[in-house]
Amino acid sequence: MCYLRFDKAQMTNLQESLYKELLITNRTGAYCSTSLVGCNIRKYDGLLVIPVPELDDENHVLLSSLDETIIQHGAEFNLGLHKYQGDNFSPKGHKYIVSFEWEQVPTWVYRVGGVLLKKEIAFDTSIHRLYIRYTLLDAHSATTLRLKPFLAFRSVRQWTHENSIADRSYKEVDNGVSMCLYQGYPDLYMQTSKKADWVYAPDWYRGFEYPKESERGYNATEDLLVPGYFEMPIQKGESITFSAGIAPIAPDEINLLLEKEIDSLDHRDSFYHCLVNAAHQLRVTKNGENYILAGYPWFKPRARDTFTAMPGLTLSIGEKERFELYMATATKAIYNFIRKEPMSVDIYEMEQPDTLMWAVWTLQQYAKYTSRNVCYEKYGQLLKDIMEFIWSGKHPNLQIHDNGLVYANGKDHAITWMNSSVNGRPIIPRSGYIVEFNALWYNALKFFEQILTENEGAENAELAKKATEYAEVASRSFKEVFLNEYGYLLDYVDGQMMDWSVRPNQLFAIALDFSPLDMKERKSVLDICTKELVTPKGIRSLSPKSGGYNPMYVGTQSQRDYAYHQGTAWPALTGFYLEAYLRVYKMSGVNYIERQLIGFEEELFYHCIGTIPELFDGNPPFHGRGAISFAANVSGILRALKMLDKYNNAME
Repeated sequence: MCYLRFDKAQMTNLQESLYKELLITNRTGAYCSTSLVGCNIRKYDGLLVIPVPELDDENHVLLSSLDETIIQHGAEFNLGLHKYQGDNFSPKGHKYIVSFEWEQVPTWVYRVGGVLLKKEIAFDTSIHRLYIRYTLLDAHSATTLRLKPFLAFRSVRQWTHENSIADRSYKEVDNGVSMCLYQGYPDLYMQTSKKADWVYAPDWYRGFEYPKESERGYNATEDLLVPGYFEMPIQKGESITFSAGIAPIAPDEINLLLEKEIDSLDHRDSFYHCLVNAAHQLRVTKNGENYILAGYPWFKPRARDTFTAMPGLTLSIGEKERFELYMATATKAIYNFIRKEPMSVDIYEMEQPDTLMWAVWTLQQYAKYTSRNVCYEKYGQLLKDIMEFIWSGKHPNLQIHDNGLVYANGKDHAITWMNSSVNGRPIIPRSGYIVEFNALWYNALKFFEQILTENEGAENAELAKKATEYAEVASRSFKEVFLNEYGYLLDYVDGQMMDWSVRPNQLFAIALDFSPLDMKERKSVLDICTKELVTPKGIRSLSPKSGGYNPMYVGTQSQRDYAYHQGTAWPALTGFYLEAYLRVYKMSGVNYIERQLIGFEEELFYHCIGTIPELFDGNPPFHGRGAISFAANVSGILRALKMLDKYNNAME
């Protein structure tokens, strides 16, 4: 039995299936996103969504959907599904779905009378091209397949409506047509592996409604242009493939290339392998550079997310070379920033004060995976340049004070991962001595000292001595500033301002390799976080006992912004929490970790299938929210699985 499988009863129940989503990506930034029943529910959804750098840095929906119709004896059975205004669904092709499963590619089986039709979707990994293959498994009489494309040609952040500007003309190409609705867009080539009749019948379909946008407080309707349809006979046992891309393809190559792509894909046959595939989906190669997308469908490569996610998405699944590719691109961004050069790669938010310290942590994970000698040989100079940049006071918003702690101004702009803001002002103005910044700083100093001590030389000895001195002062000050009489850590301290909220940021002080706290202090912090922050779907961003607790990420943009870090649960933090738990409780924590991961395996069958969404409500039923796939979350769970595997092997 396939691991990711849904039967007819699950698929035909729209209350359940409509909000189960799927995501397919390639390595060029193109993606396909829709619901399991083929009904688009977001403005970001579409069968072929691609970046169009000639227009902007957003993704654009070219092919929104494709309706399939089975024709026998003059009777038509449309397998498509669309939601229109007034909660109307038409056609209702979901009722013909027999099953959905995802081993290598998403696969549907439809039954219409005596017709049994299989549908599979795959991407070309190297070009913006989508393949949809139809196989007639069974039929008792002559059968015709009709394919009707719905075109958008718009940014994912906009809508398209009926207009007279859209270019309805088409050009004939081998086994298909090409179209371009608006100037500036590439041509869309729609072709079939088998010669088909193209019936040109342009018309606007009006009033599509996307319920996820309504739920998020946005306008949610648009119109789409249907230029016509393809029609061809299909025989029992025959496969016909539809191709949609921005370059033409020889029809006799379509099936060959599709098979090649399918053969290259891993199997989604377990919790772990689903997450490995989710990690691979977040890869993007652009202009020879390698990036990690912070998440789909709307995030871009962000510096902090890149460094926090990189070890889990590479080293935890045995892909050291992939780590080095990502790091090569990230290194360019680091040097661009510290040298005050224009950014030469597309990594955003390098200026955030904790980014460079996260880069050091990332290299620390590489050192643990390979060796500190290997890490030093490859990244030693980078480490020196980062540390010198910080302690020389060159960072525009990170200063080392006489107490050895790092200080950053976050009153006017959000500077931490808790970055929600309204009207440009941070909702949580974390500023001054920020607890995870200083945990990262202490860890960076001790790792730097460690790796230099093991590599001889006068320069290294001097730098190691400097790091040791900084760390000794920072260690004493950390406790004095953050550790309170209740046994947990203040979230931030700025002069007389002390934030006593119980937040998960204190976990980094016990999860990282080097901690300024002794074991008794670590246990106290961990126990309070366990009691107040742990949920089955991640670690709460704020304790229910703290003021301002707002755990439900629902409503308008403003309402969601105020809830974003005020009690919502974040799976990325689970990885660090479990790491902290093992550091405190050692082998006795293994069973607990196994139980904590159960909730995430369940999640693979809800929301976006086979991956982990951005965040969850902090109260039951812990509904998944935000981006449908989030790099830091996938990474956090993969790191937890790797830790668990390590401890289980040690017990054998």
